[in-house]
Amino acid sequence: MARLLVVEDDPFVRSALIRQLTEASHTVRSVGTALEALREVAQVGFDLVILDLGLPDLDGAQALKMLRGITDVPVIVATARDDEAEIIRLLTDGADDYLVKPFSVAHLTARMAAVLRRTGRGGPAGDPAPSAALQVGGLSVDPLRRLAELDGVPLDLTRREFDLLAYLAGRPGVVVPRKELLAEVWQQSYGDDQTIDVHLSWLRRKLGETAASPRYLHTVRGVGVKLEPPAAGSALPEQP
Repeated sequence: MARLLVVEDDPFVRSALIRQLTEASHTVRSVGTALEALREVAQVGFDLVILDLGLPDLDGAQALKMLRGITDVPVIVATARDDEAEIIRLLTDGADDYLVKPFSVAHLTARMAAVLRRTGRGGPAGDPAPSAALQVGGLSVDPLRRLAELDGVPLDLTRREFDLLAYLAGRPGVVVPRKELLAEVWQQSYGDDQTIDVHLSWLRRKLGETAASPRYLHTVRGVGVKLEPPAAGSALPEQP
């Protein structure tokens, strides 16, 4: 069971989604505009947002960027656009997944379940699982509590940055192929390497390193990416 916000301006589609998702035991609220969605998200806690792109007041892609400015709630984009470049832009801008219209509610609920599992939201109340922090050198990553620290200092990471870091931290010293990162972190069977490169660049900046002078994140050209402890005696690059 999850708390859902459906952002859809078509009353027939909206009604069908509300009915079927409610029958699946989810708690559903719905709005028909981007501005209403922003207001709802700011005032109410949700486990997941289903966002249509064809909204009457703002384009859904713009709404997604605005949502990401105020919340890290998972977002599944529902779109009639199947252009690969547009989909990559949406994922880079913070979408957790997307569905191309028309789609079945069964398909939507399967994608929802995958996103909720990956983000640790929407599960039944119960005893929390014990912490299982991953330690790589001075880097500590706790996937259950979604916390990351570098040398005891908390890292301010976006949802996707954390997912990428946690996946690599769970495989220290192993070169992870880019195709695997797309499949496991982005839940995509295909995509542009630029998506990974952008997030790696952001991560490196927050880890205090650069691609030219890596400490934790190392790109193996033509193969993939690995995360490993800094070599003995390595130091942080001087800040300008």
